[in-house]
Formats: sequence, structure tokens, C-alpha cells
Amino acid sequence: MRRRIDGYDLVVLGGGTGGLVSALIAAGVGARVALVERDRTGGDCLWTGCVPSKSLLAAAGLAHRMRHADAVGLAPVEPAIDFSRVMGHVRSAIGAIEQQDSPGRLRAAGVEVIAGEGRFSGPGQLEVGGRLLRFRAAIIATGSEPRLPTLEGLAAAGPLTSDTIWDLDGLPARLVVLGGGPVACELGQAFGRLGSRVTIVEQAARLLTREEPRAGDLVATRLAAEGADVRLGAHAVAVEDGALVLADGHRIPFDRLLVAVGRSPRSVGLGLETVGVALDGEGAVEVDRRLRTSARGIYAVGDVTGLLPFTHVAAHHARVATPNALFHARTRVGEALPWATFTDPEVGRVGLTEEQARHRWGAKAVVVESDHGPDRAITAGEPGGFVKLVGDPRGTLVGATVVGPAAGETVAGLAVLLARRARIEDVSRTVQPYPTFSEAPARAADAHLASRYSRRPIRALSRAALALLRRVDRPRSENPPEGR
Repeated sequence: MRRRIDGYDLVVLGGGTGGLVSALIAAGVGARVALVERDRTGGDCLWTGCVPSKSLLAAAGLAHRMRHADAVGLAPVEPAIDFSRVMGHVRSAIGAIEQQDSPGRLRAAGVEVIAGEGRFSGPGQLEVGGRLLRFRAAIIATGSEPRLPTLEGLAAAGPLTSDTIWDLDGLPARLVVLGGGPVACELGQAFGRLGSRVTIVEQAARLLTREEPRAGDLVATRLAAEGADVRLGAHAVAVEDGALVLADGHRIPFDRLLVAVGRSPRSVGLGLETVGVALDGEGAVEVDRRLRTSARGIYAVGDVTGLLPFTHVAAHHARVATPNALFHARTRVGEALPWATFTDPEVGRVGLTEEQARHRWGAKAVVVESDHGPDRAITAGEPGGFVKLVGDPRGTLVGATVVGPAAGETVAGLAVLLARRARIEDVSRTVQPYPTFSEAPARAADAHLASRYSRRPIRALSRAALALLRRVDRPRSENPPEGR
């Protein structure tokens, strides 16, 4: 029996956000495109990532506000939490968004959706379930998966990950979270607010190590204030008898253990070696700024590249890689890519941190920080947080961190300014509606300008200029006295 052979302009391997956007763009311009997915279209974001986690955070956040309604003059009340109903809300949100990522929508747009394991078998060809797909270009969009550390007894304990925690049918009384990154902090805070007794174990000296140190400190302080036991500088060595064992001998008992120590690219079993696609030491597909791999005609997008592991970044990658793959365009990945950690307080970030800027420019880097929250935060009963703007020696905006309500939305506007190579003073000139959370960066920039113009040499020049202008601009009487 002869094997079926099909030819395509573009074959996309993986049906998560990066793969979906790539396939839809290609079909939209008339390309013949196939998308190969071994499981469900929609990827981690829809099924186990952004959508379920933010749905859970919404329920947990409302429960927290009910307990602290006195912040806005209302009587606080302890919410009656039915975990099964909360998980019902999570599943409902997934179902509502699922249609956008469905095979039906893809097929209606002109994408051929092929279910099965795809594997490169040679230059310009991919095998799927006995079919041979010939392609002119291909995009690898296989994403990533939770990484499990090597700990004695871990497998026997049945640990949860960000993939499997959504299968819970009951709220754990004691939840130990191993890890201190965004996933660990978000889910740890959510389960704590829903009623679990949460312990977060992080071997680093602070939480959220990719962010400004003060951001991680504020999140740790808030978690502790809400009842979480935050263990920093704690090194886990084993799991035994329902407890996490630390290097110092301490044992932390749990009912369930959530492991959130990072993710690994899904690059194994794809036949990448047969077509010469190079991987780095972590198993990520190596790409350049145009998202080209080391193999001609093959590109990669999203988490499998080991670059920023966010859904919106995968979509951005798709918008870069697809025209490059189809038409030999020369589009490059943007540098001003923002992200947010949806803890309370929320953390938004784009570009360089202060430490990164100091490493590059030393004392010449410009750093502006403001502790004052916008008036909107005060009216909402949510004061606190900070804004940090980072500039190069010329004052060009190269980084920003916002911590507080709506930080993710606020930092998006700063990302636009950063992409346009605006200066910190331009942040001050950008008009925001009042009262909004997005005013906070402008206030930080205002304080920076005020301090700059209040320096002694500038004040001296200003006084001299004002004295001269008082003489030049002296009011003149319309009817001068007689005799003059």
C-alpha cells in the first residue's frame, strides 16, 4: 500500500497559541497550511494555564475582598466556599473560550487540522500517522511542560503540577508549593484565599527572582499577611511519609504537594536531529531574531524556543515567524515585550530591571522610583505598591516595573513608549484619565523631573531668567501720566 503524500506551503507542529496564530495567518493570506496536534488545540494556555488560573484567581480574589470589605466601609463577611462550584466556574471559562481555538474554527478558516504525533523525517517532510507531509516551510510550536526536580520519594507522593491541579475534586487542607516563581505565587495565593493552609518553599533568597527584588519582597509580605508560610532559602531534599523534607532537617507535612519549579521545552521525539535543528543545553530550539532555526525553512515559536514563556509572546512570535517562513520576510522579534504576574499585588514588567541597567551602564543609568500609589488605588481601598522606571544615561526608557492594582494593564502603555524609544520625561507628558491606576508611572516621572529641575545650578539659572523676564514683561499702563 502506497503512503499518502501531501504538499503544503506551511506545516505547523503544535496547536497551542503560537501554532494557532501561525496557521490562521497563513490561511488568511491564501497559503496551503496544515496544523498537526497530538492532543487538543488551544494548548496549555486554554486548558491548564492562563484561562483556568485566572478564573481561579478571580474567585479567590473576590473571597478575599469579601473578608476585607471594611477597606471600603462595608461589613466584612466570611464567604461560604464550595470548591466544586469554583472549579465549575473554571471549567465554564475554558468552555467559553474553547470555541475560539477549536478545530472547527481552524478548518473554517482554511487550515487542515491533522490529529497525531508529528515527526520530521527529512528535509521538507513530516510524518503523521502514516502520512507524509511535504512542506516548503515549517513552524515548531510544541510548547513546554512542567519540570519535576529529582527528589527522592517525589513520584510516589503523586505531586500536582500546573497541568494536573485542575483535576482536584476537593480543596486540600494543607498545600505545600515547591517553587517561588509566578505560577507558585499565583496558585499559592489563590488556594490560600480559598481556604487551604499554604506553605511556599523556595530555595532562592526571594520570590519572583526575575523581577525587581522589591516586587518579590512585597508579594512575600502579602502572602505571609494572608496566612501563608513562606520559606525562603529552603532547599528540599526528599519527600517521605506525607512531608517535604528540607536540607536543614525540617519536615513540612502536606495533604497535596504542588511542584512549580519551572517548565521544560517539548522538543523530544520530534525528529529534530534528522533535519538539523539545534537545541540548547536545556532542550530549547535555538532561534535567531527572525525565529529561524539552524535548519533551512524551519522556524520555531513560543515556549519551545526557551524565550519568554508567555501566551502573548507566542502570539507575537507567530506574527513574526509566519511571514518570514512564507515570504522570506525579515521581520524580527520585538524587544519591548511586557508581562505580568497576577498575584496581589500584581506585578507588571517590561524591559530591563535596575540591576540589569546598572550592569550595563553603572552609575550612569537613570532610575526613578515612586512609592505613592495613584488616587484610584486609594479610592478602591488598595493603596501600596511602587513604580520603577529605568533609563539609559540619556534618559531613554529601557525598563519599567509596576506593582499594584492593574499593573499588567499599566505596564502595557509603558511598553509602547519603550518600543518608541521615548524618554522618561515623555512618561510625564503622557496624559492619563483621572482617576485611573495607569496614572502611577506619570507620577513617578513627575517626581523625577521635579527633582531634576530643583537642583541648585538649574534653580540659579531659573531665578536669573525670571528676574530678566520680570523687567522685560513689566505691565505697562494704557494711560501713562501727563508729562511723559
